[in-house]
This record gives sequence, C-alpha cells and structure tokens, in this order.
Amino acid sequence: MSAAHGEKYKSDGSVTGGLIEWVDARFPLLTLWNDHLGKYYAPKNFNFWYFFGSLALLVLVIQVVTGIFLAMHYKPDASPNASGVPIAFASVEYIMRDVSWGWLIRYVHSTGASAFFIVVYMHMFRGMLYGSYHRPRELVWVVGVLIFLTLMAEAFMGYLLPWGQMSYWGAQVIVNLFTAIPFIGEELGVWIRGDYVISDATLNRFFSLHVIAIPLVLLGLVAAHVIALHEVGSNNPDGIEIEDKKDAKGIPLDGIPFHPYYTVKDIVGAIVFLMFFAVIVFFMPEGGGYFLEYNNFVPANSMITPPHIAPVWYFTPFYSILRANTVNFLWIDAKLWGVIFMGLSVMIFFFLPWLDRSRVKSIRYRGPLYKIALAIFVVSFLILGYLGVQPPSALGTVLAQVCTVLYFAFFLLMPVYTSLDKCKPVPERVTG
Repeated sequence: MSAAHGEKYKSDGSVTGGLIEWVDARFPLLTLWNDHLGKYYAPKNFNFWYFFGSLALLVLVIQVVTGIFLAMHYKPDASPNASGVPIAFASVEYIMRDVSWGWLIRYVHSTGASAFFIVVYMHMFRGMLYGSYHRPRELVWVVGVLIFLTLMAEAFMGYLLPWGQMSYWGAQVIVNLFTAIPFIGEELGVWIRGDYVISDATLNRFFSLHVIAIPLVLLGLVAAHVIALHEVGSNNPDGIEIEDKKDAKGIPLDGIPFHPYYTVKDIVGAIVFLMFFAVIVFFMPEGGGYFLEYNNFVPANSMITPPHIAPVWYFTPFYSILRANTVNFLWIDAKLWGVIFMGLSVMIFFFLPWLDRSRVKSIRYRGPLYKIALAIFVVSFLILGYLGVQPPSALGTVLAQVCTVLYFAFFLLMPVYTSLDKCKPVPERVTG
C-alpha cells in the first residue's frame, strides 16, 4: 500500500482546489489517486508487452460505450416481421442502414470483440513470458483467468444477438455440448436455452446476460484484478521484486511513478492501437470473414443448416480440442470426452502458478527447456486455432489430436521440465 494512504488534499485557495479538498474530506479521492497512479511505483523497465493490460481496459470502455448505444435500437425478438425476417436480425439491419452513424457503432463493437481477445491473449502470453503468475501474484493471475472465462461467456452471449445463420447454429452447437453431461445434461440444456431449441426465450435471456449481468461481473473482476495487482506490485521483464530495494524514503530504487511516466507511454500505445483499429473498422470490418462471418449476414433459419458450423476465431483453439476427441473410452463417449477436454483446456490456466517450479520468473533467465516448451505450446495453439475454422478432415483431426497432446503436455509436464531447467543467475537490480 502506498505511503500516502490516509493523506488529505490541501487546497491552494482556488475554486478547483477547494472542491477537491471538500471531496477528499468525504471520499478517499487523493488516496485512490496516489495508490493507483500518482505514487504507485512501477518497475522502470516495462517494455512493449506491458501495453496490453492498459489496451484491454481501453477496449473494455469501447465495448461498454458502443454496447449502450446499440442496445438503444436493438430488439431481442426472434419472431418474424411483416417481411418474414426475424425482428432481431431486422433491428441490426436498421442500425446499419437507418440509425445515424449506426454502421460505425456496430462495426466498432464487432471489431472490438475480436480486439478484446487479441489484447487479452497477448496479455496472458506476457504473463507466461515473464512469470507474472509466480508468488506473490498468484491471486492476480487467478482473477485474470476468471476475467478470461467471463469474457468468453460475454462474447458467446453477444454472438447470438444478430440472429444470423452462424449465430443461431453456433449457439445450437455450443449449448448442445452441455447435454453431453451425464444425468443432468438434458435438463441443463433446456435451462440454458429456456426452451427445447434455440428460440426467442434463448435470445432474450442471452441479451439480458450480455448487456447487464455479465458486464457487471466483468467490471467487478477487472477492479479486483487491478487492486490485487497494485497491492503486491507489478512484475517486470527481469522478474525482480523492486520492493526489495528501497531508498531512505521507502521509494523503490528501480521504480518510477506510474503517472506521468506510464500514463503518457500508455497513451502513445493506445494511439498506435487505435490507428490499426480504425483501419479494420473502416476498410475491413468483416476481417476476411473471421470478425464477422459471411453466413451471419443471412437471417437465422432453423430449417437450413450451414455446410460448415464454426465458432468465432477466438474460440477455435478450444473448439479444435473438442473435435479432436473421436474415441469412446471406458463408459464415456467421444462427445463427452471432447467437452471434458475443452473445459480442462481453459481451466488448467488456473493452476499455472503451482505447476511452474522454476526458481526464476522471467524467460530472460530461464533455461532452454521452458523456452522450447513455450514455443511448442504457442505453435500448437495457433495450429488448433487454424484447424478450428476449417471443415473436419481426416488429416486435420490427426493434426488436432497431436496439437492437443502438446497443449496439455506443456502444463502437465511443467513441474518436471521447470525443475530440471538450467537457469541463469538473476541480477539484483533491473537491467532496463
């Protein structure tokens, strides 16, 4: 906690200063500012990889703001209008064609969904590069994984709302996975859908969860993530605890105030990010069919199944793991094994702080075993993501099975290879 905790603001005599002093006497305004920005000391050697945490916050704000405006005009109604088009689908078309700047708000929101997962995946990868899940940051990592799970639920619920062909059938496939759970599967599927099939009841409850319930949970988890991080301090590319070396005033020797140094740096990163973001929004909002699938420009029809049903790209690695299981084993059929392994492929991230037995945090000082294992994991993850958007094939299934084994081997063998790895000596001070 900052040394400034409990300090009160002293007015300089101006109207603004007097207002701040009045508020600070009744609300810990200055304390919050100092603890999380002004006198929060961060390591001085942050690099490119540390942009993605602040970018995730930026995209969250973009999604909330654009989502509010979209909800003003969207109607979660699966019944057909006078033209026979589902009202939900027609309301999206109305936003795109008739609402002032509606096309821009919709494209910013849809592009933001993919951008959110891009920056979150990069943020998680940075944590794996520099060991940001090691003690004392285990809880920071666990809350981060909870954010990832909540974000997946938020994206899945929102994906159904356009009520296009891929939205409808993608939701049908995913919800049907829950029916594979023994004893309670069928009842659970009906409870999630609110009906025996994906219907108007499903659309309405997914809309409610997407715009109210899950965002509240997500915002709470983000706040908890930031508070937990600032309580134990930020990690850095050297994996050195800067709190261990302080001057006579109790200020970390290798730390600098987050504001103005990193707020200015993050603004630069945000500007560069928004430039790329704008290019996507204005010139390629469909993202080649990956951000907005072409089948989703066709109204949902329960009587016509698309030739190839695939989730959005950010779910495809886990979807490939689901499809890779093709063998019935013991009393469990292949479908249930697929659901189990798909769930484990996400849940296993929770245990990363306790699976890694390395004496050092940062990849800069780790031995070759971890570097090779991480490289294989990343390549496997990317291949699984690619296979997930492709139609099933014999070769693709075998390749997905190999990559699934490598994916889980990275985690399950981690206690062994991180213990055996020959690490380099870690310096006492950050190296810049």
